[in-house]
Amino acid sequence: MVPTKDLRVKYVPIGDVRPYEDNPRRNDGAVQAVAASLREFGWRQPIVVDADGTIVVGHTRYKAALALGMTDVPVVVASDLTPEQCAAYRLADNRVGELAEWDSELLAQELDGLADLDMSAFGFTERDMERASGGGVDFSNLDAMSGEGDDGYDEFVEKFKPKKTTDDCYTPPEVYEVIRDWACKEYGIDPAKVVRPFYPGGDYEKFDYGGGKVVVDNPPFSILSKIVRFYLDSGIPFFLFCPSLTALGSASTCMDCCHVLTYCDIEYENGAVVHTSFVTSYDEGIVARTAPDLTRQVNDKVAELRHEKARNLPKYEYPREVLTAAMLSNMAKAGVELKVPASQCVRIGRLDAQEESGSSIYGGGLLVSERIAAERREAERIAAERREAERIAAERNREQGGALAAPLVWELSDREREIVRSLGECHE
Repeated sequence: MVPTKDLRVKYVPIGDVRPYEDNPRRNDGAVQAVAASLREFGWRQPIVVDADGTIVVGHTRYKAALALGMTDVPVVVASDLTPEQCAAYRLADNRVGELAEWDSELLAQELDGLADLDMSAFGFTERDMERASGGGVDFSNLDAMSGEGDDGYDEFVEKFKPKKTTDDCYTPPEVYEVIRDWACKEYGIDPAKVVRPFYPGGDYEKFDYGGGKVVVDNPPFSILSKIVRFYLDSGIPFFLFCPSLTALGSASTCMDCCHVLTYCDIEYENGAVVHTSFVTSYDEGIVARTAPDLTRQVNDKVAELRHEKARNLPKYEYPREVLTAAMLSNMAKAGVELKVPASQCVRIGRLDAQEESGSSIYGGGLLVSERIAAERREAERIAAERREAERIAAERNREQGGALAAPLVWELSDREREIVRSLGECHE
């Protein structure tokens, strides 16, 4: 068969894409790494679906998109393949990847060239990193290399630890407590009966739910619909976190439970901020509802934690003769150009004044000449003026109501209007 040349990619709502229920490939262990890849590099490979929207190739990318709370995904429709060819392609695509092998020397060489990028998020292990450094990591000269002392050592080691994601359920305890207390009060749940089977290391299918236990927890978003179906079929009461934008996206469970919609941007312990709502077995007969009081309580706690975190962070102010990457990035954001010639700077890891306290310049910096220091002062002045001008313009735009693009208006079809009429007749 000659490969098709019609490879048009289009973005569709994630709810229009359905996983193949009998997919023999177990991919849950790869979802975290693929989600990290999507965050870092964006979409570079679309999901392949058949004419009915069922996934042929790309189940892991689909689950990663769900975990990230994405609303739309890129797809290629394999409309020219028969059902048998789709099934064969699904198996072949997974098998051919297993036939490839790594050239350990070239892999080490490539990883060594990516020292500034944390590859552990994409599934590369500490052992891979050790090979990249020649069979072992030599920390003996780390202080001299980084100029960051003990803090630099800790940072270096930290890079090789597995990264936490929302699938690891590391909800800040203070935020979780607010949500648990609200659910208990709202639905009359005994707090002593609340359990968290998804806390790190848990196995929700083997968990003991006896004695009237109620699940109030943050499950892995990538398999949320599977978890909800398990609880519904098992008669286990639950109140679970879910991504807001895809809360109604599961065709298999949407009509069987209640979706509690909030406007809560929860910052998980890995730093990811997810627009979060909830799905529950309570509110029987209600498919969706808003919860403004829960929204307010969660957002108040998130703001309190953010303020506390900002207050506790050390704040440094450097002399004009010091430039850091953060300073230069802010200038770039403000549209200000500054060039630092090699003859006008030296790289430093810390100032002499920081030696005694063990502090350092995070990520290193540049000690620059008086000429560059003067240019920095001028560049920062221009940047400050531009930021102020942007603030005033934004405020003026808000006062005037803003100039928004005209919305694309979708209309109901005759078929959909008939459904609406029949829904109304059911209650007359």
